[in-house]
Amino acid sequence: MLDVRAIDLSYGASRCLRGVSLSVEPGKVAAVLGRNGVGKSSLLRSIMGLERIGGGGISWEGADISTLAPSERARRGIGYVPQGREIFPFLTVQENLETALAAAPRGSKVPGEVFDLFPILRDFLRRRGGDLSGGQQQQLAIARALTARPRLLILDEPTEGIQPNVIKDIGKVIQYLARDRGFAVVLVEQYFEFARDLADTITVMVRGEVALAGKTDALDEAAVRKLLTV
Repeated sequence: MLDVRAIDLSYGASRCLRGVSLSVEPGKVAAVLGRNGVGKSSLLRSIMGLERIGGGGISWEGADISTLAPSERARRGIGYVPQGREIFPFLTVQENLETALAAAPRGSKVPGEVFDLFPILRDFLRRRGGDLSGGQQQQLAIARALTARPRLLILDEPTEGIQPNVIKDIGKVIQYLARDRGFAVVLVEQYFEFARDLADTITVMVRGEVALAGKTDALDEAAVRKLLTV
């Protein structure tokens, strides 16, 4: 289980996260929703170790990882797909995937499963990442994270700027990884419907704090939507 316990995060004098808690078990999807600027991406970056928290704690599979470097968290099975994808535009698809092998067990190769999940990547192995469409780049970013063999997958707005047919495919992949492969998934999303259809739990953030949280089927949808639009 991932267990985020009342973490705080500040950028200089600006408090970004205030006592934020979140948990997700293997085989489950935890969605984090909220308007722009409420701290969703900062929460994910904190989980990955890209931001140093100022209070609280983060545990993964029973061990406290609050002080570990991002590379060590990746080696412990945490995969991260950042907002904006951040692929290497001048590397080929194959080379982009191989960059993740540094966090995989020694001797690993790019798993064939990533091409089963995203068949278009097999056809574009020699194409540079920067020459792919936005949807193809997003598929590459997720495939790259999976190449490191994670057990927890963190996704920051995977549907942003993506065409509807690719959004549907990405949703199916997330569902498969959680339900069939037993991944724990943390999903930051702007689109309520996409998150609602995938998530077992939903956490709604407002101004760096958790405003509403619970099991998806028990939450008041009208209350969630109000927090996303006000």
